[in-house]
Amino acid sequence: MSITSANRLELLQIADAVAREKMIDPGLVIEAMEESMARGAKSRYGADLDIRAKIDRKTGDLTLTRVRRVVDMVEDHFTEMTVEDARAHLADPKVGDEVIDYLPPVEMGRIAAQSAKQVILQKVREAERDRQYEQFKDRVGTIINGTVKREEYGNIIVDVGVGEAVLRRNDKIGREAYRNGDRIRAYVKDVRREARGPQIFLSRTAPEFMAALFKMEVPEIYDGIIEIKAVARDPGSRAKIAVISYDNSIDPVGACVGMRGSRVQAVVNELQGEKIDIIPWNHDQATFLVNALQPAEVSKVVIDEDAGRIEVVVPDEQLSLAIGRRGQNVRLASQLTGLDIDILTEAEESERRQAEFGERTKLFMDTLDLDEFFAQLLVAEGFTNLEEVAYVDLDELISIDGVDDDTAQELQTRAREYIEAQNQKALDHARALGVQDSLVNFEGLSSQMIEALAEDGILTLDDFATCADWELAGGWTTENGERKKDDGILEKFDVSLEEAQHLVMTARIQLGWVDPAELVAEAGDEDGDDAQTADEEAGA
Repeated sequence: MSITSANRLELLQIADAVAREKMIDPGLVIEAMEESMARGAKSRYGADLDIRAKIDRKTGDLTLTRVRRVVDMVEDHFTEMTVEDARAHLADPKVGDEVIDYLPPVEMGRIAAQSAKQVILQKVREAERDRQYEQFKDRVGTIINGTVKREEYGNIIVDVGVGEAVLRRNDKIGREAYRNGDRIRAYVKDVRREARGPQIFLSRTAPEFMAALFKMEVPEIYDGIIEIKAVARDPGSRAKIAVISYDNSIDPVGACVGMRGSRVQAVVNELQGEKIDIIPWNHDQATFLVNALQPAEVSKVVIDEDAGRIEVVVPDEQLSLAIGRRGQNVRLASQLTGLDIDILTEAEESERRQAEFGERTKLFMDTLDLDEFFAQLLVAEGFTNLEEVAYVDLDELISIDGVDDDTAQELQTRAREYIEAQNQKALDHARALGVQDSLVNFEGLSSQMIEALAEDGILTLDDFATCADWELAGGWTTENGERKKDDGILEKFDVSLEEAQHLVMTARIQLGWVDPAELVAEAGDEDGDDAQTADEEAGA
């Protein structure tokens, strides 16, 4: 096909028609045509040449040019020329100028024409995808309606009007099945640039989808009077949603349920019958958890904030209800509160308390040489270890029925003697393991702590100063969505993370590794930054 024989106006009409159909800028289509024709010309004149095509936007006339740049030293003879050679083309050439030669039109063979067509199609697709990305990038976190177009390997391809989105297999509610042409509503989970395939990723299983549905159905949520604080879902089966009202006259649960359940039923219908528990959110963790475990009744809640775990005691007959089918109820409650939950029956908790009572009784019998009744008396009064007996105020022991001044003093003497003997035994063992005086004389470590450190290979103050705080106090890490316990060397001595940080930093200061003046300056800077932030927030 000869370019010169092409209908110039028809070329512009084609570009305009393609642009309207694909809803992109006509200029992009013409640029694609220019690039394709430049590529076709290169196949005729030489692939190494810098050949450019220009289509007049008004007349459709095509101009082919060869461009060479003026340089000091030529490295590529096809695209560059020296200043001396450029004088034959330009009156006063300078480095950086371009020498432009006009080329005659070319005949495009079948292969060249096919290549040009591919270039145009590729450019149009890229422009279309860019437009789609720009249009949807700000719609992440919203609900979108579309039409099912086809299914590919379990993934649903959805027509969203200006392109395609994908609802992946793991983002579908389990029992849902779709046919071509079905209407579908989904949550825009992500929008990202992709070289091929859909760029819009949908979800119907995301907790945010349920929150967005409630926002559509409950005007109070849309207006900000009611806030959704947390959502936990077992898609297609059951869900829990925690809400709070900032207006005392509005019940958050009742507003979400609606008149005769109309509002919540609309959400349930959209989620294929998923059962929804609407729970009042509470600042108090224990109260919130009791609400989250509904419909089960809770007798007692014990929270371990350091471990991020919570222990719930329920009546024996409520255990199966609290756990739920296949652990569903407690799992959703755990997701809602962000805590690991252990559920015990009242009988199990009673057995554990009795076991602890027996262990403490035996401890006092063995170490203080007491009879069982007297040891039980101490445990019943709340004493849990020897240190409490040894160093408690004497009046607290005397206040126990049957304990006079002499008996109280004898109890403390026996406790202190036993503790000192155990301390000396631990210290002798630590020295046998090779512990140095630098660690023994370090303030803040008991003999048992030094023994535990020695058993772990920490023998000097230098060794101790290289420890991380979590190595001493222990902690929790999350792997694959599951919390994992990291045991600390001094964890059994109830050393907190803050105490471990203080001990390690003190050791580093004593060794001269850290300048305490710098720590004070850094602390001052942080306080200043915090004060500045507070002032800015107050001013705002």
